[in-house]
Amino acid sequence: MMLRYALQTVRDRKGGFLGSFLALMCAAALITACGTLLETGLRGTIKTERYAAAPVIVSADQNVHQTTVKHKKGKTKVKHKAKPIAERAWLPRDIENRLKAAPGVGAVVPELTFLAQPLTPAAEGDTERPSYGHAWESAALTPFRLVEGKAPRTAHDLVIDRGLADRAGLRPGDRLTVQSTRSPRAYRVTGIAAPEQGALAHQTSLFFSSAEAERLAAHPGKVTAFGVAPADGTDTDALKQAVEHAVDGTTAQVSTGAGRGPVEFLDAAGARIKLVSMGGAMGGTSLLVAILVVVGTFALSVQQRHRELSLLRAIAATPQQIRRLLGREALLVGGVAGVVGALAGIPLGGWLHGRFVEMGAVPATLERAVSVFPPFAAIAATLLGAWAAARIAGRRIVRIRPAEALAEARVERARPVWGRVIAGLVLLAGGIVLVAVLSILRTEAASTPVTFLAVVVFACAIALLGPFVVRAAAFLLRGPLRMTGPGGKLAHANLRGNAGRMAAVVTPLALLTGMTCTVLFVQPTLGDAARAQARDGVHADWALAAQGPGIPAEAARKLRTTEGVDAATEVVRTTVRVGLDKYPAQGVTPEGLTRTWDPDVTEGSLKGFGTGGVAVSELAADRLGLKPGSTLELTLGDGTKTELTVRAVYARGLGFGDLTMAHDLVARHVDNPLAATVLVKSDRTREQLAADVQKFPGVRVLAPAAVDDLQAAQQQQNAEVNYLAMGLVLAFTAIAVVNTLAMSVSERVREFAMLRLAGATRRQVLRMLRTEALSVLLIGTALGSGVALAVLTAFSVGMTGSAAPSITPLVYVSVVAVAGLLALAATALPGRAALKPLPVTVATAKE
Repeated sequence: MMLRYALQTVRDRKGGFLGSFLALMCAAALITACGTLLETGLRGTIKTERYAAAPVIVSADQNVHQTTVKHKKGKTKVKHKAKPIAERAWLPRDIENRLKAAPGVGAVVPELTFLAQPLTPAAEGDTERPSYGHAWESAALTPFRLVEGKAPRTAHDLVIDRGLADRAGLRPGDRLTVQSTRSPRAYRVTGIAAPEQGALAHQTSLFFSSAEAERLAAHPGKVTAFGVAPADGTDTDALKQAVEHAVDGTTAQVSTGAGRGPVEFLDAAGARIKLVSMGGAMGGTSLLVAILVVVGTFALSVQQRHRELSLLRAIAATPQQIRRLLGREALLVGGVAGVVGALAGIPLGGWLHGRFVEMGAVPATLERAVSVFPPFAAIAATLLGAWAAARIAGRRIVRIRPAEALAEARVERARPVWGRVIAGLVLLAGGIVLVAVLSILRTEAASTPVTFLAVVVFACAIALLGPFVVRAAAFLLRGPLRMTGPGGKLAHANLRGNAGRMAAVVTPLALLTGMTCTVLFVQPTLGDAARAQARDGVHADWALAAQGPGIPAEAARKLRTTEGVDAATEVVRTTVRVGLDKYPAQGVTPEGLTRTWDPDVTEGSLKGFGTGGVAVSELAADRLGLKPGSTLELTLGDGTKTELTVRAVYARGLGFGDLTMAHDLVARHVDNPLAATVLVKSDRTREQLAADVQKFPGVRVLAPAAVDDLQAAQQQQNAEVNYLAMGLVLAFTAIAVVNTLAMSVSERVREFAMLRLAGATRRQVLRMLRTEALSVLLIGTALGSGVALAVLTAFSVGMTGSAAPSITPLVYVSVVAVAGLLALAATALPGRAALKPLPVTVATAKE
């Protein structure tokens, strides 16, 4: 019976359920899109290219491990955790003898992979395709075959892949300059090779002679990996077992099948973690926002049907029957909206993944995973959210007595619902606690999720306490509104008398303003503080920057021997781990360091700083309990463990990273040892310095301020990834604002008709609506701005030590202007539609 009545109600009141349907559909699409990102991080395929002809790959362990043993109540618990390292780990070459001795092994091919960027206009413009150098003997792993020319024999010979040859117009006999881990060198192209199974889609391969490849790889006695081929009659499984037994007791790992791709493309393997984190954060925030929005739209929907539901109570419908009716209506609407939204979310997730690939946040080698799990999860979340929202929204109507039902339907309830008040105060207190916690968090990874969670918690508090906030605002706005004439007086009466309905509109406006301002100003707050510290700490007169992968060490050495140059400090960046915790680090040239670089040392000294020393930021010193003279055990980027002595503690950690080591130490343990920047202290002019380094292609001489601009551009690029990630949530919130406003206005057809019968003109009613919309906009944006300011200030205190978030006035005004346009449009259009029927017809029909 109730199911049939629910179907009839949904069919006959399509307009009343349209707002809830749109909110649920957008929520399902958003959750599906975020779910596909999360699934891609967990299950996305990384196909091999270079190792296609090698069924078994032996590589180094790319993780740092930590094992803890706990004894409790006579029981021993052993926990093992692993975290990925930032750079490529290398294997000792003598493992080759073990592999050759293993049964079933037919051939063992050592592999070297290192930076090798061809300096041609075609290659420099192909930024999405990384270029790597290899020894020619490893061409068999793909396999590559010569299609023109001959194999490299001398240190000046080079074989290039056919893709590069076609793009750059190169042929055997031509000369090609390559920027590798060392200074640029010109090579003679002796041959062109092509893979047997088609061109490589995600990389460019350059092949050198074995001796030259070992020189450029800069890891004597080590290899990137070994490719193992089986002897006749040995299958892959048997070969894998034999190889695993052969390398038992070493750090080597054995990969076959789909496991070879992550060994080849380390950036794709690392992107899995980023996608899991990003998808989880977006999905969680989306779900919280969706619940808040859907509850609001269902509350409006139930309020629009208050008279109908009250009549059912008056004719003896039980509370259980009303609850069952609302629940089944919600499940019907939620089911259809969930299916439509989930189907729309699949291409939305594909578009989002594609944008991340274009922006460089996710490598193209990590293929998107699509399955039924995200859509099913979205549909389930939509059904559960719709059912819960309907139950929450209908609590009042099912709890009143039948005799009071119709009287209750005529006016909005003035008495406070103490359960709602208490819940709102609890959430308000929870938001304050989150802000307090945020002010003491000093790492971006810890503070970012708390930042957005605090905004949503405050928005939930506003939703619950909204009627009281609106009544308080109506009291404050009484004078200004009454000064605007009859329309203002009516708007004030509506704000005061229909505070619950107005609060349902204030909540998404506050959420939109608060979330948008937080998203737009979090990264600038952090980035501006880091750039300010870097500007204050750089004392160099000039800086070298490169258009390519970096600045060769020879360029810095040449400057140091040039008359008039006091110091040239190379800076190479990496990430290290202390235990399992990750820290941004850099290597700097110790000689003349204090002339170009001042990190604001607060303890210790940089004098005598060398390969055995490390300087740490105050944040790292506090977290790790370090002081000058302490010993720090850490794992370098390529997994090498080392112990260093703390020489100094400095304050400018945001601008210069948490750990600073000697350049030569860091450069030996990174994939790209070229300096990102060279700081130069010199009285020579820019033109003179440019002439000194003119033989190094792509190296430019810039003022420190110009380097700061380059760093700002890089920060903006990173920020755009976050803007895109949260942009969908903001778009959903904006849709919710329009949706809720339209629902709020469309239910007032009878009210507008009565105003018209009382003598008000269409223009006066529309003016009243505009005044209401502006009042609600003022309340919502004021609340949202206050929430954003509190959260951003706490974020700034924790991350920068200063209660001064970076807020751009023009951007803030633009946010408020967009919210205002949405509010006015969502009010005017349904308002005009509601005024079209003749007032007498509406009044008669409603009575």
